[in-house]
Amino acid sequence: MAKPEQVLIIEPQNELRFRGPFNMPVTSYIKLTNPSDRKVLFKIKTTAPKKYCVRPNSGLLEANSNAEIAICLQPFVFDPAEKNKHKFMVQTVYAPDSDANLEQLWKDINPEQMMDSKLKCVFELPPDQADAPQEEPAKVSPRPVVQMAMTSVSIESELEKAAAEVQQLREEESSLRQENLRLKEEVLRLKHSVNVGQPQMSKYTPNAVQPQGVSVAYIAFGILIALFGIIMGKFIL
Repeated sequence: MAKPEQVLIIEPQNELRFRGPFNMPVTSYIKLTNPSDRKVLFKIKTTAPKKYCVRPNSGLLEANSNAEIAICLQPFVFDPAEKNKHKFMVQTVYAPDSDANLEQLWKDINPEQMMDSKLKCVFELPPDQADAPQEEPAKVSPRPVVQMAMTSVSIESELEKAAAEVQQLREEESSLRQENLRLKEEVLRLKHSVNVGQPQMSKYTPNAVQPQGVSVAYIAFGILIALFGIIMGKFIL
């Protein structure tokens, strides 16, 4: 069974032309016209999807309406001797009367119901640039690269210097901590010496005084008894 004839009017019909230079994006346009009294779904496909940006790449055309499709060719190195094989295909199908999921509809549609038209891509250069070599797209000059390299070296040098300063500060911090610990130990040692000296005096001084006081009391008591005895002896005599 032969496929149905394309319902849309497609301009251009056979060739999609892109005019250079091609070291920058180049845009061409396709005009789709729906002359029928039915809604038509369309989808744009290409053999080189990574080289083109298509907006919109699908949609719905109301009856007796039209749409413009922008096709942007990405920058590339153009070689006139290289044969171009890029192609585009416009697929269409009548939209159902009822509301439906368009994405699912494209999956479920019978290929025999699809209408399609093919266009080949043609690359052209302006007459004054036809024989001139094409520049590579987005080429970076050597000077910024050198500057970036110098900047990178400078940053690495600053990072190394900062790392050395951080290491030195850490060593100084460690030394100060050790000195602080040494001073704390010295203060504790001095406090301990003072505390040990005070109990020795309080321990031995009372004991040293206490025996002397007891001895004196006993001697005084003995003297009193002796005197009392002498006095009593005199009275008795």
